[in-house]
Amino acid sequence: MAELSVDGLVVDYGPVRALDGVSLSVPSGAVVAVLGANGAGKTTLLRAVSGTLRFHRGRIAAGGVTVAGARVDGQPAAAVVRRGVTHVPEGRRVFARMTVEENLRAGGLGTPRAAAVRARRRVRELFPVLAERAHQRAGLLSGGEQQMLAIGRALMAEPSVLLLDEPTLGLAPRAAATIAATIRAINAAGTSILLVEQNVATALSLASHAYVLEVGAVALAGPAAELAAGDEVRRRYLGVADGAPAPQARAGLSRWSA
Repeated sequence: MAELSVDGLVVDYGPVRALDGVSLSVPSGAVVAVLGANGAGKTTLLRAVSGTLRFHRGRIAAGGVTVAGARVDGQPAAAVVRRGVTHVPEGRRVFARMTVEENLRAGGLGTPRAAAVRARRRVRELFPVLAERAHQRAGLLSGGEQQMLAIGRALMAEPSVLLLDEPTLGLAPRAAATIAATIRAINAAGTSILLVEQNVATALSLASHAYVLEVGAVALAGPAAELAAGDEVRRRYLGVADGAPAPQARAGLSRWSA
């Protein structure tokens, strides 16, 4: 059974149709990437899954979202979190005037005490710098550290599915590499991940499967290695001519081809 399934999802913002019949699945324990140009509907998809669409004046007009066999579409965001899905939005969105520790506590609201203690320990293991800066205001952290905090806050609910929207956007290469390595570690510990990522080579190196959205619909889908090796994806998103190798994606290809 898929951990997360999206079936025929149609989403409107007023008269504008943002998603038109999108279907995808995230198997248990997998990383699945969603690719596409700006405006393709990637962020809308994550909002629809997490129950935050209504905050942006959007609505699900048709289709459904299922988590571990239970329908969650139309439920409020807090109910979706209780079902095991947490969302790290684009732009990090940490509580800038709150401390690092207060941000983490906010992520664990509603989580049983023992689970919250366990989650905090895990976050500190993944991001030692957050433990070092526990009493520092989140707004004073670097961009990479704020992204660590945003992910750590989401992990405080011990999700079975983590939604990540552009986690490396705007980060220096070293910070982006750290975030990518952390995504691998989170997934290796058993958390399923639906990843929207503007760096296509990074996304395909992390994912086992990928979907390409165009104008709110799925245009391509398949194993990440096959999409990375295919001329269409490489030409559109990796800037590589037909038939030429894509060196940026090569490390990811070897991992998923082994």
